[in-house]
Amino acid sequence: MTSPPPSGEDPPARRSRAEPKTPADAPRRKAVPGPEGHRARLRERFLAHPEALPDYEVLELLLCLARPRGDVKPLAKVLLAEFGTFAAVIAASPEALRRVEGVGDAAVAALKVAEMAAQRLLQGRVMNQPILASWDRLLEYCHARLDHQPTEHVRGLFLDTRNRLIADEEMQRGTVNHAPLYPREVVRRALELHAAAVILVHNHPSGDPTPSAADHDITLQVRDGLRAVGITLHDHLVIGRNGHVSFRSQGLF
Repeated sequence: MTSPPPSGEDPPARRSRAEPKTPADAPRRKAVPGPEGHRARLRERFLAHPEALPDYEVLELLLCLARPRGDVKPLAKVLLAEFGTFAAVIAASPEALRRVEGVGDAAVAALKVAEMAAQRLLQGRVMNQPILASWDRLLEYCHARLDHQPTEHVRGLFLDTRNRLIADEEMQRGTVNHAPLYPREVVRRALELHAAAVILVHNHPSGDPTPSAADHDITLQVRDGLRAVGITLHDHLVIGRNGHVSFRSQGLF
């Protein structure tokens, strides 16, 4: 119990529950030391100005998904040194990534999810769109899909009667300088999809998109096979890191 205040004196003022706390009363936000504090600051910088982050810090953010704790900056820099560019790291095969010390399945998954997300974004811009009106976007998608593949990949782009892309499928994988393609398989798949036209796309891992004699021969075989069933071969694109070649633009068929 407490004694009542002397007669004539007012009781001491009490702070209202609704009265805001003074700065001295408010809890202060403490800086988190070590890697966890660095991660928090990195996330804040990314959310505020994502384009300002250098490649190794973007890789750090991806690797943080695989490693909930610890400093991943050294690993991000090792990956860039090993593969040369951010794009090459993301596009590297799981086997190549695992050969880097410190990269496990979780890190591989985080990097490959980023690659797939980029490809799906670009694919969404051309799928079900008139290809001839979206040619630059199509080339951008093809480069993103094939630029950094270590072996040759052949893809078939199947179009409807309005030249809209209705399917994009891998037809074959090969070696560093050859991918076998069977014209009958292209024709069969085009008929199954009720396609009216086809665009062939394949990459040259060397980076040089200059078509080979074999590229020219198989293009004519596919063109003739499709023509026999009333389907048009619109083009054959050869993709390399140093550019691309369109058979139609070059008058090669």
